[in-house]
Amino acid sequence: MHDIPYVKGPISPEIIAAMTRICSDVKQVLPNIPCGLQVLAAGNKEAIAIAHAAGFDFIRCEGFVFGHVADEGYIDSCAGPLLRFRKTIGAENVQIYCDIKKKHSAHSITSDVSLAETAKAAEFFMADGVIITGQCTGDPAAPSDFKVAKTVNIPIMAGSGVTCSNLAKYAEAHALIIGSDFKRDGSWNQEIDVNRVQQLMETADRIRNKQCKFD
Repeated sequence: MHDIPYVKGPISPEIIAAMTRICSDVKQVLPNIPCGLQVLAAGNKEAIAIAHAAGFDFIRCEGFVFGHVADEGYIDSCAGPLLRFRKTIGAENVQIYCDIKKKHSAHSITSDVSLAETAKAAEFFMADGVIITGQCTGDPAAPSDFKVAKTVNIPIMAGSGVTCSNLAKYAEAHALIIGSDFKRDGSWNQEIDVNRVQQLMETADRIRNKQCKFD
């Protein structure tokens, strides 16, 4: 996120080169852990190519279904071209987790399309999972949105604002994307704080163990 303000395509070659180098190095350190990436803004084809080259397992995609107006301007839907590109380069093992009604965006042009309908459209267009966020980076997603979106049969993830204090509220989510809370003072633009990471993981273990007792 340190290359703000983001530019809406075409993605500059130095970004693709740097991300490929970084992802390849990460995969060497974590060969047995699923890894994913996102290229902003809406660099979804680029992300697929990088993931394929670096041996990554998934990407986070914005604008998969339904267009919206983001900070960078209008972002068109991309499911058809993106899945065809993925097949063309032989990267069908790279999964696509897509944001729906994503943060930092206006959705007035799709105000008549509910969150549940958007999730269903993503599933119909063969997304591997959907991501629900708050209004901006670090803003918690509404836990009630996960119940609304559970009309789909693909994973539903929380994509912003997850912290130690609200972790238990996201029991409906299949996975959590955590960034800001792992940084010093909980700020996205600071360095990773190992103690904060450990604290959240310990909290997750306690919640998991408590849930197991009631299952």
